[in-house]
Amino acid sequence: MPSINRDLEESKSAKGQSPRRYDGSLLCSSPAVVAVIQKVFAEAVGTYFLIFVGCGTFVVNKKYGSITFPGMCVAWGLIIMVMVYAVGHISGAHLNPAVTITFAIFRQFPYTQVPSYIAAQLLGSIFASGTICLLFEVEQEHFFGTLPNGSEVRSLILEIIISFLLMFVISGVATDSRSTGELAGIAIGMTILINVLMAGQVSGASMNPARSLGPAIVMNEYKGIWIYLVGPMVGTIMGGFAYNLIRFTDKPLNEITKSSTLLRSLTGQHR
Repeated sequence: MPSINRDLEESKSAKGQSPRRYDGSLLCSSPAVVAVIQKVFAEAVGTYFLIFVGCGTFVVNKKYGSITFPGMCVAWGLIIMVMVYAVGHISGAHLNPAVTITFAIFRQFPYTQVPSYIAAQLLGSIFASGTICLLFEVEQEHFFGTLPNGSEVRSLILEIIISFLLMFVISGVATDSRSTGELAGIAIGMTILINVLMAGQVSGASMNPARSLGPAIVMNEYKGIWIYLVGPMVGTIMGGFAYNLIRFTDKPLNEITKSSTLLRSLTGQHR
């Protein structure tokens, strides 16, 4: 996710460019269009492998019993970490419609790219779910989507809480210039691991509408699907809002500590 702010810069710079004559090849050769296509493809591929590995471990464990629940939690955390490092510098590695929408709401991502990102994420999830069904001949009792275990209200609240935590961490490591960007993948992967470990057997620990919609569409199982659309959206928006409340300034930490008081660093006054 280190490239999130770059999307806004490219969008703004594109608006300031002088108009060019249409020669029939502009649509495909424009650097801006090519860059968007690359980002969208990266999101589709990243989401594909996220679902293929994460949900695939669930199916393998159900059919062969060789992974265990802690092993599945580790698999989810590791694949998120790997994908952040693999495509984060290309697309920002959102891999999650709720994250994409939240970034747009807080002006960390251009609204114009939101529909294409969400479409790529959903397609990646659907294709990954289809691949799993074909490879492992998944039957309905081995459904690898997300289902509430017990009360739907409890699952909804849990999804909101863990999605809040996820977006709070993402905001800290991917949008704050004072953070150590190289550790973003580890921090986000560990957050996913912890959330799945804690909530996986209760709500399914979705945190991601695409993660729930892909398997639901492929296997035609929509029980409680509203939880995994509403919960992650509410939680990520709340998490992004909370981090923006505590982020007083974007100045690097060494600049802040040079000032004698926090007030000076915020107002830009120096000795």
